[in-house]
Amino acid sequence: MFDQKRLEDIRKRGMEWQRKASNSAERRDRFITTSGLPIERLYSVEDISGLDYLTDVGFPGEYPFVRGIHHTGHRGRLWTMRMFAGFGTAEETNERFKYLLNHGETGLSVAFDMPTLMGYDTDATEARGEFGRCGVAISSLADMEVLFDGIPMDEVTTSMTINSPAAVIWAMYIAAAEKRDIPMERLGGTIQNDILKEYIAQNEYLFPPQPSMRLIVDTFEFGTRHLPLWNTISISGYHIREAGATAAQELAFTLADGLTYVEAGVERGLEVDDFAPRLSFFFNVHNDFFEEIAKFRAARRIWAREIRQRFNPRNERSLWLRFHTQTAGCSLTAQQPENNIVRVALQALAAVLGGTQSLHTDSMDEAFATPSDKAALIALRTQQIIAHESGVANSVDPLGGSFMVEALTNKMEEACYDYFQRIDSYGGVISAIERGFFQREIAEAAYRYQREIESGKRIIVGLNDYIIDEPLTIPILEMDEEGERRHLERLNRVRRQRSSRDVAERLKELRHAAQGMENLMPYILEAVRSYATLGEVCDVFREVFGVYKPAEVL
Repeated sequence: MFDQKRLEDIRKRGMEWQRKASNSAERRDRFITTSGLPIERLYSVEDISGLDYLTDVGFPGEYPFVRGIHHTGHRGRLWTMRMFAGFGTAEETNERFKYLLNHGETGLSVAFDMPTLMGYDTDATEARGEFGRCGVAISSLADMEVLFDGIPMDEVTTSMTINSPAAVIWAMYIAAAEKRDIPMERLGGTIQNDILKEYIAQNEYLFPPQPSMRLIVDTFEFGTRHLPLWNTISISGYHIREAGATAAQELAFTLADGLTYVEAGVERGLEVDDFAPRLSFFFNVHNDFFEEIAKFRAARRIWAREIRQRFNPRNERSLWLRFHTQTAGCSLTAQQPENNIVRVALQALAAVLGGTQSLHTDSMDEAFATPSDKAALIALRTQQIIAHESGVANSVDPLGGSFMVEALTNKMEEACYDYFQRIDSYGGVISAIERGFFQREIAEAAYRYQREIESGKRIIVGLNDYIIDEPLTIPILEMDEEGERRHLERLNRVRRQRSSRDVAERLKELRHAAQGMENLMPYILEAVRSYATLGEVCDVFREVFGVYKPAEVL
């Protein structure tokens, strides 16, 4: 890419410059990224001399897509501004959705409470005391109908962050739209549906890996045939990062999971081009600005290369790594919460410069509770200011060609492939999960990061330096104390008014199908249409598939 004689001249001048710079004091002995990658004093042509422009960097919208999957990037279309929302009852969350849409949000993102995430009805013994605390409670189709009442489900895309019971919640969304005469082929959105990262990091799993993978491939197959606008999985690095992983681990573990899902779809008999174009990803964006941008650029290049080499698709869209980004909840502090506005702005800027297709910005009060209206609006306005006032969306890849960014992109790729080799040595992702590999790697990374904070090697403003003693002054969202009662009244009303015989028959059919090899989505749909509850459907699966018990990791 560069003339060798000119490179030698640059190398010699660089060595002279380094000698001069070494005589000047620096703030600390070692500068590293959050992943532990060393940051050089200065980057130059020499650091990227091995790059082949067309092969390794290329142009936006063309292989290897390191500069973006679309030719015009955010010049052609801004990212979807999607705020995570869900609190207490379906009624409260419906109001929040309408508030956000009225203030310029362009897509919805649903947070569910813990009983829903674990496949229980609100009145189950296991759900006691957990109603609505981290998201909205959905126990039946009736709740889903209320949640999206008055919202144009065929015009707004909806993302739903749920995994083990994802197929059931998706069926409820489809059925709720049907009741408003909106056909499923007009629905657009995403279910997270990523069970592998649950075993790796978040621990919100219900069933063992094999039946869980079957349910996921069932959604691939059903979505391919009936919901062409829907992303049937959002392969999530976000929660891996929130558990303490580094950027390099997030990148490697997420892409390894994604390749495992593609392999499972192909093993089912699906053509890779039938479902790979609708796969999406969900990444974290943390504080280390340039490392995060490099992570996104490396992710696109690695994904395109691996899909091409392993599966030989005919449709170029199968090579696209499309992703949603959320700013790092784990980076927010309860101390001086207004500082979180600045953290989120920088993280969001990195996501935009990295070429995200969709973005959620955390609110300043999320270290305490679900965001208040004011905090959520500030977070949304952060995205809008970046989009319309900063100018960073005017060029497709404004940092492309930066010596530092290109060098870091290469370093992130090298770290990713090193992890791929280690995962392969365990026999693949599922085997590595069962042997505790991912869990140990993340635990060790989280421990190192925490030790850096406690020792003062890593400064967190307001937490371990620049500390002030002041009372909390921001408003905190409070739950409606009557919400659980209203929710339980609706759940009991559903049970009284539905046809018990019809529900029993639909659950019997579902149980029989689960014991066989059929695609389960049609049976799940029929069950929820009869107003079988989330807990009843998941209990069928718990009975047939069993409940996953992880091995102890030391």
